[in-house]
Amino acid sequence: MWWWLLGVLGCVLLALVVAFLLVTGQRYTVFSEMCLRPPGPLVTDSKQRDARLKKGFRVDRVPADLDAVVIGSGVGGLTAAALLSKAGKKVLVVEQHDQAGGCTHTFQNKGFEFDVGIHYLGQLHENSMLKIALDQITEGQLQFTKLDQLYDKLILGQPEQRREYHIHSGKTEMAANLKKQFPGEEEAIDEFMRLMKLASKRTPLIAILKIIPYGLVNFLVRTGLLYRMSSVFNLATTNHSEMMSRLTQNKDLQALSAYLFYGVPPKESSFLINALLLHHYKRGAYYPRGGASEFAFHIIPVIEQAGGAVLVRAPVRQILLNHKGEAYGVTVLKGQEEIEIHAPVVISNAGIFNTFQKFLPRYIQDKPEVRSLLGMVRPGMGSFLVFVGLDGTKEELGIVSTNFWMYKDNDLDSLIEKYCSLGREQVLGNIPMMFITFPSAKDPTANIRHPGKSCMTLLTMARYEWFEEWEGSKLGKRGQDYLDLKNSMAQELLEWALTIFPQVRDKVVMVDAATPLTNVHYLGASRGEMYSAEHNLERFIPETVAKTRPQTPIKGLYLTGQDVFCNGMAGALHGGLLCASAVLNQILYIDLLALKTRLKRKQASQKVTQ
Repeated sequence: MWWWLLGVLGCVLLALVVAFLLVTGQRYTVFSEMCLRPPGPLVTDSKQRDARLKKGFRVDRVPADLDAVVIGSGVGGLTAAALLSKAGKKVLVVEQHDQAGGCTHTFQNKGFEFDVGIHYLGQLHENSMLKIALDQITEGQLQFTKLDQLYDKLILGQPEQRREYHIHSGKTEMAANLKKQFPGEEEAIDEFMRLMKLASKRTPLIAILKIIPYGLVNFLVRTGLLYRMSSVFNLATTNHSEMMSRLTQNKDLQALSAYLFYGVPPKESSFLINALLLHHYKRGAYYPRGGASEFAFHIIPVIEQAGGAVLVRAPVRQILLNHKGEAYGVTVLKGQEEIEIHAPVVISNAGIFNTFQKFLPRYIQDKPEVRSLLGMVRPGMGSFLVFVGLDGTKEELGIVSTNFWMYKDNDLDSLIEKYCSLGREQVLGNIPMMFITFPSAKDPTANIRHPGKSCMTLLTMARYEWFEEWEGSKLGKRGQDYLDLKNSMAQELLEWALTIFPQVRDKVVMVDAATPLTNVHYLGASRGEMYSAEHNLERFIPETVAKTRPQTPIKGLYLTGQDVFCNGMAGALHGGLLCASAVLNQILYIDLLALKTRLKRKQASQKVTQ
């Protein structure tokens, strides 16, 4: 009985703190139905697009009297900037690459267009929180195409004993189709679906740990109240393999529950994050109409309307600190000159490691509170991508919008652990996992924008250490040994992919590859990681969740993006929401929820009158 009472006490404490935060401070009107406009026509003119996405840094383009400066134009940085802009703040976003967008940017090679980080998205059904948030920061201009119900195929095992499993979207279809493929595992699948739903519903409690005072989180953890308040905290701190072994002994089903790889074996990852990743697509998978660069293209005008700007080719050299150790701006390298940009708020979307280890002086890094923060996380594993240009339309080539995930064995723990332990000389011939996707088959505008051309992207994880010898070398000048390793890995993945799609072998026009060093150059990743800080089990213990919040030990300096919440576009966007909430001292999730309620009521009343 006393444990139950303590749980109630914990909930009451949490509610009181949130209520206090709601009634204190200035209130900004950030979200509104009035900002939404009918989607405009797709802009395909390269000059028009470049004018917005590739606006270069110049001193005369820096707005006067800035309220904030944001380092990095990925989704986390653009979301925070757009939300502050909607609150009437003047924000400058500076990007080191030659185009805005971070992992949502696209590039062209020999007439083919490739995305680098947006492969497909979920939770974009009508009136979802993610869709409403994206509508707000793009004024309803960002449009999505829903993929086929069969959105993923998982292929396990060596070629001679390969098994193929289909993952369907749909509130009931996902479970029903899994049960058909795993007869006798109905009970395990039902329980897994229940836990997925629980994880999704209770994840806001994880976010609350980043909003309430850290001292309260500490108290709730020490007394055990936190785990009495909701089982979501147990899901977050239980490793995936352990949880799945309780549900089933079927190794293929265990593998399917964690097939969305991000560099961490299931036994070292949180059950919560894997459950959320699968649940993310339960209501459908989507792709941005017009390509991934549409994110930045439609967010930038919202920032500019408030007097702000997004400028590229603007590498930040340092975060400026005054004599009190407070952030008051950044320096940007322009040619050989460092230009100072002043603002009372500095927001970093460059990742937790770049922020503290690259942009701040050593004495800041040595502060106990900073060392404690950095000690809680580590850089994630790097990625290796292969970009393949194909001659022909999707109909001519027989390619589809479905994604393919391939593993050479169903024991993902052993497979990933062994792969991560390889030395550079052992990599070739031993790549055990791969993701295959056809971006051009997902976007109905692709054949209009690039007629007669299709593209295929292959992805696997790769250790930075395999390429560390060439660290600091210039792009395109890394020598023959580097090219040999890169091209051999690319060819190995391509040959593997052609066992599934033999019909495209003679249609391959071009092949290019990106290593972790490529990610360092173009994305500014500290060690080539795509998902920033490692998404291991330690990342999701309450103390780490609470400490990795937008506020930092340096007054005036905030973090946004994947390191604040979790991986992917949705994780980065939530990082931006949390960051803007911290800067404005206003819980924007409450306002977003209120908007969602209004939209649902409006929709219901329209249906009644029809």
